[in-house]
Amino acid sequence: MSPVCLLIGAIRKTGAGLGKGAAMRVEQLRGGVVEAWHDVHVAVVDATGRLVARVGDPDLVTFWRSAAKPFQAVPLVEDRVMERFALTAEELALACASHSSEPGQVTKVRELLAKIGCSERDLLCGPHAPLSERVAQDYQSRGVRLTAVYSNCSGKHAGMLALARHHGWPTAFYTRPEHPVQQRCLAEVSRWTSVPSEKIQTGVDGCGVVCFALPLRNMALAYAKLGSGEQGAVPADANRAPAPRSPIVQSMLHHPELIAGEGRPCTELMRAHPGRVIAKVGAEGVYCALLVGEGLGVALKVTDGHALASALAIAAVLEAIGLRPAPPSVGTRPNLNTRGEPVGELRVNGGLEQ
Repeated sequence: MSPVCLLIGAIRKTGAGLGKGAAMRVEQLRGGVVEAWHDVHVAVVDATGRLVARVGDPDLVTFWRSAAKPFQAVPLVEDRVMERFALTAEELALACASHSSEPGQVTKVRELLAKIGCSERDLLCGPHAPLSERVAQDYQSRGVRLTAVYSNCSGKHAGMLALARHHGWPTAFYTRPEHPVQQRCLAEVSRWTSVPSEKIQTGVDGCGVVCFALPLRNMALAYAKLGSGEQGAVPADANRAPAPRSPIVQSMLHHPELIAGEGRPCTELMRAHPGRVIAKVGAEGVYCALLVGEGLGVALKVTDGHALASALAIAAVLEAIGLRPAPPSVGTRPNLNTRGEPVGELRVNGGLEQ
């Protein structure tokens, strides 16, 4: 029996499938009363494009944000950029990452820039406070001056500069939509999602590069295909090497500490299930994942963009489709008052429809 058939059987047995009209939301409880909630939409897709499970609207169009990073990094493999500059698996993982600005992560980005003959001055991503509260507090207490290399997207930007260097494209203004780097990334997103480039809506991401608006179903498809190695048709005039099945997947699986950072959900989920899952956060309540053994891609959107709700929701979805148990750090969260006393909780209510 196929993994997908086993999955559907498991959903029926556990009751995760709630039947037609199933819904999921993340609820904030106080004194046993739901005082706020965050609605969730989910698509779970196999590499053929078949919708295996869903919540809400699997065709909801939203921006992919940072969950698109693995596909923006694919040209580093396919165009032989890694070979040209002797980039490591760690550096490839950082190109896919929304890192926490930890000292080791920042050092590795600087090393990548040095390899390609660039410097921090070439980065066009602006600085911001680290995504990790622990790191942010540490830097603030020590008076660390945050610069572009501390951006959670600095690995992606360094990878884009490497792509430009490799092809002899200008490194100036590499973030602009018309720049060959951004056009190359758009073509890659189109291939993996099976959405024609002209039908992909675009905007400007928080770090200044192009971001892509797509149906959740197609985001999930891209992740499923990433696990299977199926990419879609390659343009006949493309001067590319055949893409190996594993570099993006393996770099992320082997270096979960670089994909996010200590105490953050992406890293915690991947560490809890070594070799079994890739989890990638996007801004405004987006989360994507690849369940490696089952070959299933997952895309999720919390409609109000609540970041913690999206982390709890992706953990619940992954658990429902076979990734058990979820690590405690991405389970139900207590609500604490100003004295540190628990007064309620944030929890997932609902499940998948198949």
